[in-house]
Formats: sequence, C-alpha cells, structure tokens
Amino acid sequence: MDLPLLLKALILGIVEGITEFLPVSSTGHLILTGDLLDFNDERGKLFEIVIQSGAMLAVCWEYRAKIAEVVLGLRSDRAARRFALNILAAFLPLATIGLLFGKAIKAQLFNAPVVASAFIIGGLIILWAERREHRIRIESVDELTLGDAVKLGFAQALALIPGTSRSGATIIGGLLLGLSRRAATEFSFFLAMPTLIGAAIYQLYKERALLTFDDVGMWAVGFVASFISAFWAVRGLLRYISTHDFSIFAWYRIAFGIVVLWTWHSGSVSWTSS
Repeated sequence: MDLPLLLKALILGIVEGITEFLPVSSTGHLILTGDLLDFNDERGKLFEIVIQSGAMLAVCWEYRAKIAEVVLGLRSDRAARRFALNILAAFLPLATIGLLFGKAIKAQLFNAPVVASAFIIGGLIILWAERREHRIRIESVDELTLGDAVKLGFAQALALIPGTSRSGATIIGGLLLGLSRRAATEFSFFLAMPTLIGAAIYQLYKERALLTFDDVGMWAVGFVASFISAFWAVRGLLRYISTHDFSIFAWYRIAFGIVVLWTWHSGSVSWTSS
C-alpha cells in the first residue's frame, strides 16, 4: 500500500469536499493543490472525477427527501415537473458550451496565473454584488421560472473558466436576479447534481483506458474524504448564510489569488500548470 499516495488522496478529497459547494472554486483549488502535491497528471485528473462524485453524493444525501419528492411526483405533480424542467434548462448551457469548447479551455486556461486572476476577479464581483441593494423576489427554489433557470444556467457556464467557481457563479447570478441567499445557494446545490453526474460519466468514458484496479484504494480514500467534508460544508454554509453574507468568501478569494500570483511571479513556488 502506497501511504504517500493515500495521503495525497485524503488531502485532495478534503479539498474537493470543502470547496465544491462554497463560492471559492473547487477546480481552482484542485489544480493548485495537485500542483503542490505533484498529482496533476492524467491519473490525477481521473481521480478528480472520483472525488467530485463523492461530493455530489453528499449533497444528494442531504436533499434526498426533496429528490424523492420530485422524482415520485413527475407524473402527477405540476410543481415537481416544473422543478425538474428548471434544473434541466439550467444545466444545458454549461453542458453545451463545455462540449464545444472544453478541450480548448483546458489547454489554454488551466494554469496558475489564470486561476489566481479568476479568484481575484470573482472575489471583487462578490463584493460588488453584496453591496448592491438586494431586492428579494424569490424566497424558494420552487418559485423559479423557466427564464430564471436559463439565466442561472448561463451564469453557471462562466465556471468553465478555472478559478471562477461553479457554485459562486450560480449563487451570485441568483442574487442579481433577486433570489434570497438560501434560494440561490440551494439552487446551486441542485444544479450541481446533473452537472457533476454528467461530467463524471463523460470523463470516465473518455478516460476509461486509465481505469485500473490498483487505484481502487486511492479512489476509496478520496471518495470518502470528499463525501464527509462536502456533507459538513453544505450544512455549514446553509447555517452561515442564515445570518451572514458572502463577503468573507470574496476576501478569501482575493487574498488567495494574490498569494498564488505572487508565488508564481517570484518563482518561490514552481507551479507546474503555469
């Protein structure tokens, strides 16, 4: 058993679980953490799919009652059908743009300077959004219209730029559209389900040649670490936003981005994805 590799799996699983549903960019953190751990090769990219699945399962478990209600009500409940249609409509922009331009985006933008810059710009946008007058017209995800869902889907698509944050783009898009903080946050959770499931299936099919039984132990450690940390991150975020805004995440993004840019520019850290 390769203990150093299992330790890397544990660290990356925790990083993924904590950051996937916070507005801080899990992709950006995984790119940079993978650099520091020297685990950004093709095998590492496949591992990211596994741990993202762990985070996705955590949010599915947290909202299992709502998911069951929607699935069981698709045939007879108009509200359930509208909710499912909204999720599908919001999912399509990212899926379409990702399929068309995903390879070019990964080739050109998956590097430390771009990630760090996206961290800083995203943080400034969050601060701007929080300082605007926030008029709430939607208190619950069940009140969203199809038009609202499509707009949120295009907001989520901005997360194709690494460091932007899928959840952050969706949440801030929701705030700008008049969603309450809880509604915007929960919709980002629900939208993550088809997004992460679809990405996992697609990437596993593409990278099936890299699948090997020797990596099962590493996958298991990362998956469990991601599941547990994501479960607590989701609950913690909902508790936090009940009495606070998202400014703390903005300042974290700005500070983190500045540190990465400084270490990249000074050469004090050798970012392999630079």
